[in-house]
Amino acid sequence: MNEQLYKLLQKAREDAELRKRIWAVKEAKDPALALCELCTAEGFPLTVGGLFSEQEEFFCNLFRSCNGSAVQPLDGWDDPFDMFFAAMEALEK
Repeated sequence: MNEQLYKLLQKAREDAELRKRIWAVKEAKDPALALCELCTAEGFPLTVGGLFSEQEEFFCNLFRSCNGSAVQPLDGWDDPFDMFFAAMEALEK
């Protein structure tokens, strides 16, 4: 997970109001942008470009590290936005 999103997740563990605000971004017209804006407002600067370029770098490194290169991304590892909300769901349990 992105370092800034991880910090936001840690902060949300202790702050129920923040968790509500995080869940609300899924209803925004551009949820990824809304999440990045919330993260930045909470003191953890993040841009949409930064969020998804990190994902691209991860996959490039994964593919280069495989003998003969990997041909398919691993299911569930392809979207930092969805991974963040999966971690949020785990917080709610």
